[in-house]
Amino acid sequence: MTQIPLVRYLNGRIYSPADPRATAMLVRGGTIEWLGADTEAPAADRTVDLDGALVTPAFVDSHLHATDTGLAFDGLDLSAVRSPGELLDQVAAFAATRPADGVVHGHGWDESTWADQVPPLAAELERAGGGRRVYLSQASVHSALVSSSLLPAAEGVDGYDESGWVREQAHHAVRAVALGALTPAQRTAAQTTALRRAAAMGIAAVHECAGPGTSSEEDFHSVLRLSEQGLPKVFGYWGELGGADRARELGAHGAAGDLYADGALGSRTASVRSPYLDGDHGCGEAFLTADQAADHLLDCIRVGFQGGFHAIGDAAIETVLEGFAIAAKTVGVDRLREGRHRIEHVELIDKAMIARMVEFGVVASVQPVFDALWGGTDRMYAQRLGADRALASNPIGAMHATGVALAFGSDSPVTALDPWAMVVAAAAPRNPRFRMSVRSAFAASSRGGWRAAGINERIGVLAPGHSATFAAWETPGGLVDGLPALLPDIDGVTPAPPVCRRTVLHGETIHQE
Repeated sequence: MTQIPLVRYLNGRIYSPADPRATAMLVRGGTIEWLGADTEAPAADRTVDLDGALVTPAFVDSHLHATDTGLAFDGLDLSAVRSPGELLDQVAAFAATRPADGVVHGHGWDESTWADQVPPLAAELERAGGGRRVYLSQASVHSALVSSSLLPAAEGVDGYDESGWVREQAHHAVRAVALGALTPAQRTAAQTTALRRAAAMGIAAVHECAGPGTSSEEDFHSVLRLSEQGLPKVFGYWGELGGADRARELGAHGAAGDLYADGALGSRTASVRSPYLDGDHGCGEAFLTADQAADHLLDCIRVGFQGGFHAIGDAAIETVLEGFAIAAKTVGVDRLREGRHRIEHVELIDKAMIARMVEFGVVASVQPVFDALWGGTDRMYAQRLGADRALASNPIGAMHATGVALAFGSDSPVTALDPWAMVVAAAAPRNPRFRMSVRSAFAASSRGGWRAAGINERIGVLAPGHSATFAAWETPGGLVDGLPALLPDIDGVTPAPPVCRRTVLHGETIHQE
């Protein structure tokens, strides 16, 4: 019988509660066998010189869309656009590089950063695209600008607008056409790009959040097939009302992810209690009732599956949590808690709702960089909601302090694949009342992702007997309390960011520089 080689990692700095002074680690197969000092390290079949790198548990991105992420890397990035004219110019330049019968995919425009916040019309996009179909998802990916030739796909559907700016269900209709135009090879290439970029950022696992309107079953199968093929582990979540059995058939890890209770703040479709201060001054879109949320949870409990919802606005979160209360009356709180069901985003939540999250054992899968990009008193959330409501949004530190289980994600391509940025955003939020420690934020970005997927044992912490799933970092800014220095110093100088040199998943190197 072939002996599994023993690999010795030397000359590092190991972030481990088992031995905070460790500089060396022995790994056999996918398991850490030993931690300690270089001088005490036993012999091994192979030695890896860490060259002084910091070794930490690898990150987990708990909310990602692989195809869209890959397309954003390879396609048209509109996040820096600051006017309608600039957007049209970029579309025209990019479209000239695309096949005449293809679709121009672009992402990231945010009209709240423009002086003139009226986007181009469908006919203008048609001209800029040279007759090609144009699909440009807004930063929130809950609405899009589309060209005249793509717009008929949404006609007669809720959210349709003849201007070409389509939302929610109408957006889902045009999105299906735009993504459906990809060949299987193009789709797989985009997903592979996304997962390779994730590995290069020290991410060893991702939660692919899918469902009708977000992606197709073919897209979902495609990304699941890539899981662990020298790439990060993919936990697939399929969010469909009453779809627990279907999720299991699709090979999903849970019936959660993008089961929409509402939309997004950027598109003014998050379901809120008080009207938006801009746009049509409505209260957004509510896609679920409390009874429907309860039925979905009971369906998941019947199947023995983790369930969950997308809920951003306070009205939507309240509805979903009322669904948890209804389900608890049927099966009991303890059985409901066993499922570790989850809610994605959870942005406008108050103390009473946080208490219910704790009561029902709900995992909050949150995106701290939302606050960094759009929070505070002078950005998009303040424009939509007013300064006071904006400052009350994303109370991640308050959830942590109250005992809500947290898992951090990027929602890429909504925000960048940058896990250290998530840690910084949670440790230094726009509202300082919601701060949490860097160590706690790092745990939510690493171990929290495994726990959110129900993987509770021997991973996410570097210790003997635990999974050899880690990342090695160059830390030009130095260390603070065993982790990279991330926050500005007393003089206001922000340290240089860590650089990933190696990512290892269950003992297999999936990224190396």
